[in-house]
Amino acid sequence: MNASGTVIAAHGRQYRVELDGGKILGCFTRGKKSELACGDRVSVRYSDGDQGVIETIASRRSLLYRSNAFREKLIAANVSQIIIVVATEPSFSDELVTRCLVAAESQNLRALIVLNKCDLTDRVPAAEAALAPFARIGYPLLKLSAWADASALRPFLSGQTSVLVGQSGMGKSTLINALLPGVQAATREISTALDTGKHTTTHATLYRLDAQSALIDSPGLQAFGLHHLAPEAIERAFPELRPFLGQCRFRDCRHAREPDCAVRAALTRGELDARRYAAFQRLLSETG
Repeated sequence: MNASGTVIAAHGRQYRVELDGGKILGCFTRGKKSELACGDRVSVRYSDGDQGVIETIASRRSLLYRSNAFREKLIAANVSQIIIVVATEPSFSDELVTRCLVAAESQNLRALIVLNKCDLTDRVPAAEAALAPFARIGYPLLKLSAWADASALRPFLSGQTSVLVGQSGMGKSTLINALLPGVQAATREISTALDTGKHTTTHATLYRLDAQSALIDSPGLQAFGLHHLAPEAIERAFPELRPFLGQCRFRDCRHAREPDCAVRAALTRGELDARRYAAFQRLLSETG
C-alpha cells in the first residue's frame, strides 16, 4: 500500500518516515543516489511490516543545504525558521553565524540567534559584543541557559518548523532535552583542550512540538559552504548592503577595488561592519 509522510530522521541512505496517520517506518530509496532531507514530504510504499520504500518526493517549500566545489550536504527541507545556537563557551565563529544567516536569507527563512549558557555570566559580555553586528541589522537575539530554563524559546517556535544549527558544543541537544524532556537527546561533554564540542548528534532528527510546530536538530557544523549561491544572491542575503546595491558606477561591481563603489563608500563612512564585509568578500570569492 502507499501512504504520505514526513522524513523525521535522515542518516546516509536510511530514513525514518512518520506517516500522516502516525505510524513510523524505516525506509530507503531506490537507486544509489539519495537526495532526501529531514522534513521532506514523501510518498512511501509499504506492506504490513515497519519497512518501506520511498517512491516520490513532494515539491519543497524550502531547502537548507551547504556546499563546496565538490559536493552538497542537505540539512533540512520545508523549514520556515533557522535558529542559530551559539554559546558563551566554547567560543563560536561569527563567520559561521554569518554564513547560516546568508543561507536563511537565500531561502526567505526567518532567523533567530540564541545565545546559550548565559549562566556563565562572566563570559556573556564578550559573546554579546561578538553578536552585536547581527543585532544592529535587525536579527533577533535570545539569551538563555538551556540547563536552567529554555521556556523563553517556546514563543519563537510556535507555528513554525524550525531547524537548530550551530557548531558542536553550543547546546543544541540540551535545548531539545529542555523543550522535550522525554526525548533524551544525547548531550555532549566539552573538550576544554580543543575548545570545541565532541560530536554526538550524527544525523538530523525532527521532533513534533505540537500539531502546528516542529523542531529539527542537526549535527554540529564546523563549516558552511555556500558555493551554490550566485554573487547576486549573496549580495541580497546581506540586508545591510541592500540600500547601496545598484548605486555603484559599474553594474557588475564586486564591491572590492572598483571606483565609485557605493558599498565601499558606506564601509568607509562606518555604516557597515568591517567583519561582516570581510565575510561577504570571502563568500564572493568562493563563487569564482
